[in-house]
Amino acid sequence: MIFIYHDYGGTHTTSLAAAYHLNKLPTHRKLSKEEIMAVDYFNQLTASDMGKLIFRGLDEDGNPVYTVGKGNSKAVLPAMIQMATMLQEKFKNEEPIVFSNTSPTVPMVLSFGGFLSRGLKMDALGVPFLVKGAQRCCRTIHELVLHTKETAAARAAKDSVIVLDNKHFKRKGQ
Repeated sequence: MIFIYHDYGGTHTTSLAAAYHLNKLPTHRKLSKEEIMAVDYFNQLTASDMGKLIFRGLDEDGNPVYTVGKGNSKAVLPAMIQMATMLQEKFKNEEPIVFSNTSPTVPMVLSFGGFLSRGLKMDALGVPFLVKGAQRCCRTIHELVLHTKETAAARAAKDSVIVLDNKHFKRKGQ
């Protein structure tokens, strides 16, 4: 399977989701500021990175994990899904591609921090909000990753492209 976590910026909840997926974060407690800020690509991507698939590593089963930020474009994800479907059909690939949306996990404080830090380049103001937001939603993101893995395993035999909108995951800390 190929896992692709996506959201607006591709640098906060997607980075955390990829880190949880790759077993790089503790799952039994709230994350510390240091752990959050040490996550690969957390708060590092810019507008020029939108639409770029970023390889995050191989999971315990050898499955590649990627992330992507969609930015303002409503066309990025549908184009990626259509391309994946076309390639699966044309090349009879038996390795499902899983698209998992992390946007439903984003609390307002994380969005605000991202706007200040990434949008306005005001890290001194934005990072504390980002950390608070990440701490509020880290458990939900971990649950989303578990759901993604379980759903992918259950549907892999019949679906070559699996799209999870994850709208049932409530935003924590609103």
